[in-house]
Amino acid sequence: MKKRRFFALFLVLCLLTSLLSVSASAFEEIDVDARAALLVEQETGEVLYAKNIHEKNYPASITKLMVALLVFEAIDAGQLSLDQPITARESAFAGLSIYGSTAGIKVGEVLTVEQLLQCMLIVSANEACNILAEAVCGEGNISLFVQRMNERAAALGCENTHYVNTSGLHDPDHYTTAWDIYLITRALLPYDKFMEICNSKSAEIPATEHNEKHVLHSTNRLISNWRELGYLYRDAQGIKTGSTEEAGHCLVSSAVRGGRRLVSVVLGAEKVTLADGKSTLTKSFSETSRLFDYGFDSFSSREIISVDEPVREVPVALSSEANYVVVHPAESITRMLPRELDLSELERAITLPESVDAPIAAGDELGEMTISYNGTAYGTVKLLALSDVSASWLLVAKHNVVEFFSRTVVKLVLAAVVLLLLALLFLRGAGRGRRYGKHSRGRTVSTGYRGRRR
Repeated sequence: MKKRRFFALFLVLCLLTSLLSVSASAFEEIDVDARAALLVEQETGEVLYAKNIHEKNYPASITKLMVALLVFEAIDAGQLSLDQPITARESAFAGLSIYGSTAGIKVGEVLTVEQLLQCMLIVSANEACNILAEAVCGEGNISLFVQRMNERAAALGCENTHYVNTSGLHDPDHYTTAWDIYLITRALLPYDKFMEICNSKSAEIPATEHNEKHVLHSTNRLISNWRELGYLYRDAQGIKTGSTEEAGHCLVSSAVRGGRRLVSVVLGAEKVTLADGKSTLTKSFSETSRLFDYGFDSFSSREIISVDEPVREVPVALSSEANYVVVHPAESITRMLPRELDLSELERAITLPESVDAPIAAGDELGEMTISYNGTAYGTVKLLALSDVSASWLLVAKHNVVEFFSRTVVKLVLAAVVLLLLALLFLRGAGRGRRYGKHSRGRTVSTGYRGRRR
């Protein structure tokens, strides 16, 4: 009976162990419910999640990130300043839809560059984009500003981006990709004022001659619940929302936890009605929160190769001291990887010669190694000799002699010498033959026996 109980307990423990164990192959990415999505570790640039990141999509008000970049670069160049007053001209309102996002700016109203940036980034005001565009390129030159938007995108490496306007109002020829949006966002992150504004829950615009004092409330539900409850994400910081019927719901965001900053892009998400028939769910916010949880909970910084790790023994020739030398990485490599990934499953593609000739000095570069997993390369490192290996003068001399006589030129010269010697020997032999023939013709040869003379 005791044996049966022990055996049953043993089986239960084995079953629990198998259920609780998570193998590297069990790691699976989440599936983000959107047309395109991207999650990147800012410090390392590691892509933690990617879905259709190079496919063209309509960006809606995410377009305004490029407007912000050109404005901040104009400030860097001394062309503008944050406290510079700008007058809203009538030309800045031409062509804007009455149904688009607005901060209620009036023609003739004077706002500072910083206030216009607040209007554009916090409540996504379309008129603020055009007012800033004219501040950079001059009144009536919004088309020139759009041209600069396209030029700047190309300079950043955005290969699938084309702008038609500053606001993101729909146009079939106005498009971008999740990856291109990340490149633009990455260029903006170093600007502290940009992050301060786009991470603001609200901002107050003082009264002007044309307008009353009013408060801007962020359209980003991850940082503000003023417009809608249920989406706040504690670690979120900015960045920009966008939505049109054609683009769907879009969001560029970042989150910081434990010193790590993640940047996410979600394009073409839906807004759905829940089972109660009244509540709605805007998936650009909920899916971004899922992405952040996935990045923070599932990935960690892990050393995949150490500078002290011996990698392989390489045979050594021309030495009586050692038959091989050990190679090690020139540097350690640390990457953001899934926590559950068994590092032994990483693939190592090592390139080394079949053998190396002494002398060898510690630190000599002998080859390289690329580390990858599932087709993704995580780094390439040089492989260096770990120790000195001296050469044997006798083996080196022998090697040099063999190598010298193995050269084609030397072989040809030797062959020519041999042929010359053979020719000389042949000519000498032929000469002797001719001399012997002349003596024979001058004599009378008798072959008969005549007996003894008496």
